[in-house]
Amino acid sequence: MSEVFFNLTGFQRDLLYVIANLEKPSGQAVKEAYENSVENEISDARLYPNLDTLVNEGLLQKGDLDRRTNYYTITDEGLRALETRRTWENGLVAQFH
Repeated sequence: MSEVFFNLTGFQRDLLYVIANLEKPSGQAVKEAYENSVENEISDARLYPNLDTLVNEGLLQKGDLDRRTNYYTITDEGLRALETRRTWENGLVAQFH
């Protein structure tokens, strides 16, 4: 698995999972989906720097919806990283049985 993916925070990995299940969400749509799934609020000050990190690492792509609003999509590298992570986690869990 890529070293980049292991260096992500749990929050950043969670954002990847959320975005993988949405179609070109804005930052606010990501925020709402995340908050609904974990029943916990996050600030814009926490969200946007983490989205930028994921873009810079090549795991997300950012585009323009309009002059004020960006959208995010998961890249092929981001999807591979999620799949590899799941395989790794499943292998660890299987060892406990």
